[in-house]
Amino acid sequence: MSKTFNQERLLQVLVAPQISEKATYIADKNEQVVFIVTPDATKPEVKAAVEMLFKVEVKSVQMANLKGKVKRSGRTVGRRSDIRKAFVCLKPGQEINFAEGGAA
Repeated sequence: MSKTFNQERLLQVLVAPQISEKATYIADKNEQVVFIVTPDATKPEVKAAVEMLFKVEVKSVQMANLKGKVKRSGRTVGRRSDIRKAFVCLKPGQEINFAEGGAA
């Protein structure tokens, strides 16, 4: 399936892994890994990118759009940018270890 996507595009789809208490809990409980992705990323693109970069098998991908919060600094009102997250469910026995910088 990754043959249909442009390899340069797949390298740009994943922005960063989401490393937080909630993401760690999700990883342990559901065997999912959370990534911040580009706003126009699709589920098949994310699946292909994770399989290509980390050499693991992906079972499914769920996406979530987070709206940026409105923040004030004195009189000026600003807004944080919107974020799109991908919850990548790995097949049993698969694991991504970010401490080692690659697939485990």
